Amino acid sequence: MLLSAFAPLPALVDAVSGTPPPDADLVRPAAYTLFAPLSDVLDALTFLSLERARAFLIAWMGILAVWGFARPGGGSSLLRRLAGAALGALIVPLGGVAAVLLPRPVPRLVTADSTVTVIDYHAHTAVSHDGRRGWSADDLAAWHAAQGFEASYVTDHNVVFTHPIDEPIRLLPGVEWSVYQQHVVALGAVSPIDRAPYTGDTRGMLALFGELHGDLAAFVEAGVDGFEIVNCAPKALGFPAPARGRVLQLAAEHDLLVVGASDNHGWGEVTCVWNLSSPSAHGFRANRVVARPIALAQGDWESWTAAYTQPWLMLQSLSWSERSSWITWIVVILIYRSVPRREGDAGGIGILARSLSLKILKLGRPKKVEPAS
Repeated sequence: MLLSAFAPLPALVDAVSGTPPPDADLVRPAAYTLFAPLSDVLDALTFLSLERARAFLIAWMGILAVWGFARPGGGSSLLRRLAGAALGALIVPLGGVAAVLLPRPVPRLVTADSTVTVIDYHAHTAVSHDGRRGWSADDLAAWHAAQGFEASYVTDHNVVFTHPIDEPIRLLPGVEWSVYQQHVVALGAVSPIDRAPYTGDTRGMLALFGELHGDLAAFVEAGVDGFEIVNCAPKALGFPAPARGRVLQLAAEHDLLVVGASDNHGWGEVTCVWNLSSPSAHGFRANRVVARPIALAQGDWESWTAAYTQPWLMLQSLSWSERSSWITWIVVILIYRSVPRREGDAGGIGILARSLSLKILKLGRPKKVEPAS
């Protein structure tokens, strides 16, 4: 805990420069900080790439199963120890379910630059085949608003979003076309298309851009519009820094837009990325991508290291208020566990409170003065 404070990670980094943005920060709600151990663990589970999540799950299920079997006080019978092992192994899967489904307070991005729009370029509703059932446009808007977004494109799979809303944030039209081995995000007022001609091979897939832009020759001459360089979906989080660097170099050379995407489908409570879009700029400089460092690091570590690197990255990412919360909870638990119980007393926080009050009374009680003989 304290060791990680000597090598802290910033709350946010610019995905292009790798430096903390001078005009943006994360504000953590009081409840988020109060229950920081829970908040931080659930966030860390959310920001695992798919391959690292598998390795993390296998390793920690094994570790906790062994702990559940061998822990002191686990009972002397084999059946009780096996039950302890099973319960220990279930902790991580249950944590994963909680990270995906448990409503909780989340950090909110704030920016000092009033000229930019905090926007998401890629998100889904239940209309997508892999969207969470019942996840409506209103739910998506509320999810974004809670995290500081002011607008988001809705890019459901192969279905153009045609019902923009303005509250609590603006939801804008878009679509994600599934074509030959690729997913192409089209933003703005897009007309439905027949995807069949673009699903057979790479040449056919590239012809889709002509359909979207109207003039294929002009599009080829101008180049592509832009690239996603950060995507919060577990399948995409493992994008390594060298590959991102090559994309950034290409985008800078051709003055192309680079963006980040929550790729929210209704699963998970937090985003790993925000976009600061400037209406006065164009191309490469039109948008700044700011992201959580723990998410960007997923592609820089081997999957098998996830069991220890993800907790370390989480601890490095803590703010001082979160560290204080962690330390407070650790101290409270240690005191609770060290309180001697009278025979027949049930466990519970009441024992801790009663013990502390008795100690305070003893400290405050004046010492008896023995009369002189």
